[in-house]
Amino acid sequence: MSLLVVSGSPHVHGDLTTKKIMWGVVYAMIPALLVSFYFFGMGAVKVVLVSVVASLFFEWVITKYLLKQKPQITDGSALITGILLAFNVPSNLPVWIIIVGALVAIGIGKMSFGGLGKNPFNPALVGRVFLLISFPVQMTSWPTPIPMFKAPMLDAITGPTPLGVVKEGLRNGESMESVMSQVPDYVNLLLGYNAGSLGEVSALALLLGGLYMLFRKIITWHVPMSYMATVLIFSGILWLVDPNAYVNPLFHLVTGGMMLGIFYMATDMVTSPMTPVGQIIFGVGVGLLTIIIRVWAAYPEGVSFAILIMNAAVPLLNKIKPKRFGEVVKA
Repeated sequence: MSLLVVSGSPHVHGDLTTKKIMWGVVYAMIPALLVSFYFFGMGAVKVVLVSVVASLFFEWVITKYLLKQKPQITDGSALITGILLAFNVPSNLPVWIIIVGALVAIGIGKMSFGGLGKNPFNPALVGRVFLLISFPVQMTSWPTPIPMFKAPMLDAITGPTPLGVVKEGLRNGESMESVMSQVPDYVNLLLGYNAGSLGEVSALALLLGGLYMLFRKIITWHVPMSYMATVLIFSGILWLVDPNAYVNPLFHLVTGGMMLGIFYMATDMVTSPMTPVGQIIFGVGVGLLTIIIRVWAAYPEGVSFAILIMNAAVPLLNKIKPKRFGEVVKA
């Protein structure tokens, strides 16, 4: 007679594997990837290829020769790190700096903690912030987008990002009307015709990829919606208090790395909380920190720093656990 052994709860079955989830994220990034190729041409192609190849190589070498384990570079996690790192840098960044960034992202941000599932901080953001602090000139030299079919042989001209224009203009005492006249309109901000890191310029392409991940249930709504709502509410309050000193909330939402952070980096399963309540608190914290840094700190952009800071709070947020089924609550 055979015995039926029933394990402890929860009893959940699904067809999503780590590999399927990772490749689903890669598919979601394709629209933004294509937009970056269109606006930044071969510079974007070079940055993405170097970043991806270097990330895969460093993970393979470290796993095989330092951790003495079987490399798992086909699971898609190193590929995502490489693409996200490329999305967070200018399209004219020198090759050797990209390689350094990939080494820091994979070697320090991920593998030094034991690999996938063990890293407390988003690896791509670790690499990006390291490069920003170490090479500030190269990391803040933003090529102006030139559609490849209109001027394929034209050398890129660098210029400030929309956030940089606003930050510098208000600091110099310019009026809000004057500052906003110097930045692209909302159509161009949505489509990607503005200066910035190669993967953050098109809010629309990033939004399409984010909706795809929500539809496929690769991510849940808790972090993106709480992050987005906090940004809109907090920046909206500031704007209502003094519209001559603070930009409107929609501008915050469609500029810089906001959409990239909302859907692709703050939602990282490894470095975000496990419970819905924790995820909502996490999203609120990232949203508040992003606007605080954008408005009052030295940098015009705050997404990367905000996510990394809240990554550090995830172990504390994971203390918030749901009540176990059948648990007796003491009066």
